[in-house]
Amino acid sequence: MSIQFHNEGKWWVSPYNFKPEVLAARPLAAKQVQIHDATLRDGEQTPGVVFRKEDKVLIAKALDAVGVDRIEAGMPAVSSEDFEAIGEISALGLKAKIFTFARAMTEDVDKALACGSDGVVIEVPIGYPKLVHQFKWTWEDVVRKTAPVINYARSKGLYTLFFPYDATRAREEDLDAMFEFIMRESPPDSVGLVDTMGCASPEAIAYLVRKYKAQTGGLPVEIHTHNDFGMGVATELAAVGAGADVVHSCVNGLGERTGNAALEELILGLKLLYGYETKYDIGALKELSLLVESLSGIKLAQNKPVVGEENFTRESGIGVNLVVENPLAMFATHPQITGRKGKIVLGKKSGKPSIVYKLKELGLGDLSDEAMAEVLAEVKRRGNEARSLLSDAEFAEIVATQRAKEGK
Repeated sequence: MSIQFHNEGKWWVSPYNFKPEVLAARPLAAKQVQIHDATLRDGEQTPGVVFRKEDKVLIAKALDAVGVDRIEAGMPAVSSEDFEAIGEISALGLKAKIFTFARAMTEDVDKALACGSDGVVIEVPIGYPKLVHQFKWTWEDVVRKTAPVINYARSKGLYTLFFPYDATRAREEDLDAMFEFIMRESPPDSVGLVDTMGCASPEAIAYLVRKYKAQTGGLPVEIHTHNDFGMGVATELAAVGAGADVVHSCVNGLGERTGNAALEELILGLKLLYGYETKYDIGALKELSLLVESLSGIKLAQNKPVVGEENFTRESGIGVNLVVENPLAMFATHPQITGRKGKIVLGKKSGKPSIVYKLKELGLGDLSDEAMAEVLAEVKRRGNEARSLLSDAEFAEIVATQRAKEGK
């Protein structure tokens, strides 16, 4: 890890992130953390989202350009087109390892092999509400169905991730019994801690990571969360602090219901808040985000963390000059690290410094103090009445009108 809260010209986060007392709270943190991106599978499960074969290939290339370690390219059993898309992605020769999603069925493993996958995610339910109300299973049913498939996948040379989902709502005795059986009969390569309903606190996730490590003899733990309580990224970072080795993500936080942990937020969180030396290209995140926004049809909120269009925009008049001249006085990260720049806009909350800045930016010359006050009052009035910002053209028109009043 690289302990650096301040990098002049790039970021300036809280130094308290790296206090010895804070670092002591996560003594089991892995030295390296990998990213397993599931945009092409879990992201496509966002209601209304469909990625065609050519879309999946484009997104896979963009994910590889960012540098993610693994790409979950889909579930080959879903359709022939998904099967073909995964095959095309596997044949691209990307740096990222290619994984597929599977049920606990040898047929699904065979499809993964036929697609050229490097690894397989074997999903089974373990959450008590799922077992009781949806599947009518017990934990014994889960392991009886899963153990032979894990062994089969590993015998075929696939990296095998055992993925018991809805685990944060499982009975603890079921988890204990499941792991005891699996580790005896069919140990996988890694195990997923899956917060399917996004309902576990960061502390609970940390507890479960430690539990999984203890029950599997130290197997790699992969954390996969959803964002139902707005804590998908927070819980994954808590898992990292407790020793998780792999974080799962989706670009733009796509995914069922409220979505999955967002790739772009995890990348910045790992590097800037947790101090990991990562290989990921932060500058390529915005392009990836826009590509997925376009192909998914799911529009980003303007204030979406990391990639939101207006993240570095300021309307309030206080400190407006710093937005461009010294951004780290106003933001935790410099806009340039994600390919943007600071922007000043005008509206109800503007002040005199905003007017001075805009006059200079647009080459509109100077105004007397009295004229400046008139222009500011008109800017505030229009912003208030329209409940919106003013365009540069509107501002120029206000200035021109004021100059005409003064006979200039």
